[in-house]
Amino acid sequence: MSSSPAAWQPACRATRLIFLVIGIANASWAVMVPYAKLRLNLDDAVLGSILLTLGCGAMLAMPLTSMLLKHWGSAQVIRVAGVAMLLVIPALVLAPSALLLAGTLFIFGALIGVLDVSINDQAVVVENMAARPLMSSFHGLFSVGGLIGGAALAGLLKSGLSLLLCAVVVGVLCALLSMTQFGALVQHTERPASEKKSHLAFNNGAVLLIGALCFCAFLTEGAMLDWGAVFLHFERGVSEASAGIGYAAFSVAMAVGRLTGDRVVRALGPFKVVLAGGLTAAIGMGVIVTAPWAWLSLVGFVLVGLGASNVVPVLFGAASRVRGVDAAAALPTIIMMGYTGMLAGPALVGYAARATSLPLAFGGVGLLMLFVAINARSMRNTAHPASTPQH
Repeated sequence: MSSSPAAWQPACRATRLIFLVIGIANASWAVMVPYAKLRLNLDDAVLGSILLTLGCGAMLAMPLTSMLLKHWGSAQVIRVAGVAMLLVIPALVLAPSALLLAGTLFIFGALIGVLDVSINDQAVVVENMAARPLMSSFHGLFSVGGLIGGAALAGLLKSGLSLLLCAVVVGVLCALLSMTQFGALVQHTERPASEKKSHLAFNNGAVLLIGALCFCAFLTEGAMLDWGAVFLHFERGVSEASAGIGYAAFSVAMAVGRLTGDRVVRALGPFKVVLAGGLTAAIGMGVIVTAPWAWLSLVGFVLVGLGASNVVPVLFGAASRVRGVDAAAALPTIIMMGYTGMLAGPALVGYAARATSLPLAFGGVGLLMLFVAINARSMRNTAHPASTPQH
């Protein structure tokens, strides 16, 4: 049975809006990248090294976040890190040198990492209070935030406003929106002393398996982001100007899948969602690789987006319910493993493409999603109490 709606709906709304804000912040930096390259006269190698600092900051901050959650709770961590992150956005525009930009981006990445773990911890608490699937819609709002953030900042820049003013406007509006929601977040409850001893859960087999599945799902997202346009241009003859349509199709399909995902999880249960999602994404990769026409390859991008959309939210929820492991230890562990897939995945695809071909490398990504489907049975022991029982 779920709690009274009055007990969890305000926290649910607040969590969704903060997911939205984090998505907007991420997209804001993506729009700023070409401006930073021109302003600081960066070559591709230097820019690539600078961009790597964001991921490094996030990865290094995640183990610390586990400790912060156990002592202060996700609501307090979200308050501090959220405001700090939004204040850093204008600083990304003001950094006067490549070194200072790298340092600022490292801090921005660390704050993103802290927020990623803590907002998912809050989402798990709210989902358990409601006793119904909510994680997909939370992540769906993050995807919507990415679409809104990129479009809004591009629109402001096109209107003639300076990049700094645009960054300040986005940062201030997001900060104000976040601060109106902080009071509705579920407050910290003291954890048993036994749960404060370990900050990560790399010694638990169930957590490691879920983390490996997250690695595969995040790697697939990274492959679509960094290699989708390359594939369409060089393998299907799509013009450079139009090649980005593949990732756009993937992103929209993923956002739609997540926004409708809670109902799907409620109807089918986590096991069937991960099984069907992994199979659909694997089939989509197969369509991308084998389709003789560009338009049919785009159908594959849509299938990958729909299939992968609810895999990560379900895995995050499952990690919080592994028997004998505190969610504040399990979540940072699987998020770190997932981020590793996102960061290392594009490079691994590149190495595989160089050794064989890009279509074969994409085929390997499809096999990883098939691995996710094969291991969907791991959801049986971590199913949400409100989910349809699996037989």
